[in-house]
Order: sequence, then C-alpha cells, then structure tokens
Amino acid sequence: MPPQQEPRAAARTAPVLLLLGALLYTSWTAEAVLPTGLSPLDSYVSELAAEGEPYGAFFRTADLLAGLLFLAGALTALLRQAPRGWALAGWAGLALFGAATAADSRLPLSCAPTASAGCAAREAAGDVPWTHAAHAFSSGLAVAGALLAMAACTLAARRSADRWLVLASAGPALLVAQAVATAWTLAAVAAFSAGRGTWGLGAGQRLQVLVVAVWIAVLAWSLMTARERRT
Repeated sequence: MPPQQEPRAAARTAPVLLLLGALLYTSWTAEAVLPTGLSPLDSYVSELAAEGEPYGAFFRTADLLAGLLFLAGALTALLRQAPRGWALAGWAGLALFGAATAADSRLPLSCAPTASAGCAAREAAGDVPWTHAAHAFSSGLAVAGALLAMAACTLAARRSADRWLVLASAGPALLVAQAVATAWTLAAVAAFSAGRGTWGLGAGQRLQVLVVAVWIAVLAWSLMTARERRT
C-alpha cells in the first residue's frame, strides 16, 4: 500500500467495525424465520439467548461479537482521533455499551420468564442463578452507555455539522425515538414485575435495540462521509 493511502485505510477501521457490529446487533430479527417459540410482542430480547432455548447459542454468539466490535470501534476512534468534550464522552459511552453488551452475552438467563410462569415465579422469589441479577445489571449498563453515546455524539455532531453531517441531521430524531422506546421498555418491565401483563414489552425493547443499531450505522456513515469530504 502506498504511504499516502495508509492513513485513509486506517481511518476506515472504526466505521467498518461499527457497521459490522450494528449488523450483528440486529441478529434478533432472525426470529422472523426461526421457530423460537417466543412472542416478539411480549418476550425480552435476552430470552432468545437464554439457556435451553433452541437458538440460544446463536444469539449469544452474535451479541458477543457485536459487543466486541462496538468496543473495538470506540477504542479505535478514541486512540486515533483523540476526541475532546462531547465527542470524548460519546465514544466513552459507546465503549461502555460494547463492553456491557459483550458481558451480557456471557451472563444468559437460565429460563424465559415471559414464556414460563414457573420461571417468572422463581425469578420473583429469587430462586434463579446469580446470572439473572448480573444480566440485569449489565443490561442496565448497556442502556446507559447507549444513551450517553447517542446524546453526546449527536450533540458533538450538531456543534460541528460540517464533519458529521448525517449524524447531525438524523441524530436528534433517533435520540427522541430511543428515549421513547426506553421509557416504554422500563414501564413494561415494571408492569411485568408487578404481575400486570407485559404491556408490549417485547415490542418496546425490540424498538429500543433497533434504534441503537440504526444510530450506530448512521454514526459509522457519518465518519465515512466526513473522511471523504476531507480528501
């Protein structure tokens, strides 16, 4: 490779990692063709990867790879771009999201509470493996990291729209959609925990993870187009 092309090739690394991660992070859409036995409207996305589920290993592997790709993409950007201010906070949030997503995949649920009354009862009584509590904690960290990344990077893009034009345009709408999906999911989780039904828990959480994947793809595209404008 000619010396002048090396920086350009290196700059592609982060967006490519992020795009691959976003693709793997939507692996749950395979439930449209796989007989998982779980309701997309009512079940946690994590239940697809629960122990004993027919395609659990597939979904766990996809989440692990997605998390590692997000983490690698964020660390690459942090090391090569040396961002400051809101951009620094955004990349740090994305790194946290990636690490927590990877950890989530290694802490699967032992059963599917929305599909099994017995599992739900054991979970309510605390008669489940410690991984359930650990999974809830890592999931919470992932959500927090995603929200931080989306808010901070979008704000950074709005303040320098000439660099991340696509994110500056689409970021605010995606951030609002994520806030709505997160509120819906949290309310549904509370309702389910109180024995008041699922309130469309599965739909809310699937919207939540879909918006994150789309936002990361937009971020990656913004990085790529920003690089093109500088060349």
